[in-house]
Amino acid sequence: MSGGTAAPSADVPTGNTYDKYGSGNPVVKRLMAGFHADLGELFAGAAPASVLDVGCGEGVLTVEWAERLGDGRVVGIDLDDPKLAREWEGRRRPNLEFRVEEATALSFADDEFDLAAAIEVLEHVPAPEATLAEMARVARRHLLVSVPREPLWRGLNMARGAYIRDLGNTPGHVNHWSKRSFTALLERYGSVEQVRSPFPWTMLLVRVS
Repeated sequence: MSGGTAAPSADVPTGNTYDKYGSGNPVVKRLMAGFHADLGELFAGAAPASVLDVGCGEGVLTVEWAERLGDGRVVGIDLDDPKLAREWEGRRRPNLEFRVEEATALSFADDEFDLAAAIEVLEHVPAPEATLAEMARVARRHLLVSVPREPLWRGLNMARGAYIRDLGNTPGHVNHWSKRSFTALLERYGSVEQVRSPFPWTMLLVRVS
């Protein structure tokens, strides 16, 4: 999943280079089960009738949310990438739309969606504050966001021998937050209703101001 303000380059991947959603690794599957359970509970608590998924990537979660909402409108946005466009073609529903949009300059009206989500996105974007400000503008009720929890994330990468030269930093991660610092950031955009910590992530549901 990704999102940003410029077209992807060889140095900044459009999305994750590892398919954690489709992994057959039992450890990854267990971690993702915890992540998905917490995400589902926060989504249910928000009870949106419409959703904007910022940095939707291949659209795995986006189409799941569209199925949950029935006729409720769901829009997924991401950068212009032919690989993503091909994935989107296979994930069509009457209430689902995918668009190429820049997260810091959304084309949507104020309060157009009940909920704006950015799941595993903000660590990738060059301007996370600008992205959050736009999300808060178009969301009339909630933000739902998650990021890797640092420095735990990098420590786990180092422990498994990954990205040693970059001190465990996953390629494309340009922002890093602890649970406390990420919560403090989101408090600028509304009231933090719930904080979850599915290992090794931080996940928040925020009522927009």
